[in-house]
This record gives sequence, C-alpha cells and structure tokens, in this order.
Amino acid sequence: MELTSGIRKLVSKLADAKTRRESGLFVAEGAKCVADTIDSFECRYLFANAQWATDNPDFARTHNCCIVKNDDLRRMSSLSTQPPVIAVYVIPKSRDVGVDTVRNRLVIALDRVQDPGNLGTIVRIADWFGITDIICSLDTVDIYNPKTVQATMGAISRVNVSYVNLAEFLSSAAKSGTPIYGTFLDGESIYTSPLAQNGIIIMGNEGKGISAEVEANVSQRLLIPHFSSDGSAPSSDSLNVAMATAIVVAEFRRRFIKGLS
Repeated sequence: MELTSGIRKLVSKLADAKTRRESGLFVAEGAKCVADTIDSFECRYLFANAQWATDNPDFARTHNCCIVKNDDLRRMSSLSTQPPVIAVYVIPKSRDVGVDTVRNRLVIALDRVQDPGNLGTIVRIADWFGITDIICSLDTVDIYNPKTVQATMGAISRVNVSYVNLAEFLSSAAKSGTPIYGTFLDGESIYTSPLAQNGIIIMGNEGKGISAEVEANVSQRLLIPHFSSDGSAPSSDSLNVAMATAIVVAEFRRRFIKGLS
C-alpha cells in the first residue's frame, strides 16, 4: 500500500469528530497504543517509520505495514511528539446496552464529561476494576477522540462505551429497581453509606457536576469526604472526575471483596 496525499489528509482529519463519523474510522497512535489495540479492531491502515518496522518485523508484515517518513507521521499525528507508528481502525458497532443488561452489574454512567483525557482514564479505571460497560450522555466527549484512545492505554478494546439519552435510560433503570448512585457535596460519606454489589454510578461534568435531569433519577447520594488536619488550612476544593471515579469504584469493589454491606 502507498501513502497518498488523500489518505494522509484523511488520517490527519480523524482528530475531528465529524470526519470520524463520516469515514467510520479512528486512529491509535504510538507503539504501546497500537500494540494493545491492533488485535481488537479491524485495521484499515498501518503506518510506521523504517526503524519501527525493522524492530517489529513480524508485526509489520502481518498487518501489511506501510513504511513512511517521519515527516508524514508527524503530519498525520495529533500528538505533540511524532509517534513511530499510527494505526487507522474501523469504528466498531457498539454493543447495545439495555436496562436488563445493567441490572446485575456495576456500571459507570458519565454525564457531559468533556475532557478526552478524563474519559480515557475512566475507561482505563473501569477496565482495572472489571467494569465492562460505560454509559455516556449524548454530549459526553467521543470515545474515539485520538486523545481519549491514547489515554485508555488499550482498555478501549475491553470496555464497551455506549451513548444514550442518559436521563431516559436512568429513569427506566430506576423503575426496574436498579440502584443509581451519584456523587454530591451534600451526600452521605461513601465510606459509611450502604452500597450494593450492582448498580449505576453516575459521574458528572468537570465543572458543573451532574445535571438536574440526571440527578432526578439518583436513588442514593454519595460524598467523597474531605479530610483535612485543620479546617482552616488551604486545600484542594475539588477532585478531578477521573480521580473521583477511581475512589468511588474502588470502594464499591472493596465492599464486594470484603463481603461488607
């Protein structure tokens, strides 16, 4: 395969959500990201510099690698540092997630999360803690944003991310008896609040938190308590949404392992 100017322009434009939707393609950049995802998605193109192809001959041959100049990789990449390899994948059809699917599982729901790095990190957190589904509001950042793909560190191949009308989905889940948890400043400490082994954990927008229409479906309000040696001492006034997700999910899993309620 030869890298044409048209293909090069297409790959560079895959940083744009509209181009990804129209082409049905997304990119993975860098040696680790490509190695972690190549067997999980249909690969349309694989571009690499000569050094990477020489160091990975079997990989390059198996996936019909196109050797290109570093300048071409730089022009196609969205990273600040030019990667040695870029893969272009076909966007797969996401697995449909219904109320019955999540009733007996622990699931993460994201309400208007906007930062690509946060979404990617949350996918990685879900993978670490054995959560296979993340449900996103329609206005949450695209899972196939190159920065999101990079931040997942390969977890994108193991965690299913769906986009739904979140308020409607949660309303149906609540009617079916699924516990729905949200984090709020007026919630009960997650360390003392009773938790179920299954349910939906909602994490909100970086600056605005959980929206009112989504909040209406929450059955249990949780708080990550602030620990300070001196209440008058200056300290952080909030947690990054990905960091908060890790704390909340870890406590749910700890209860399950310890058999606590």
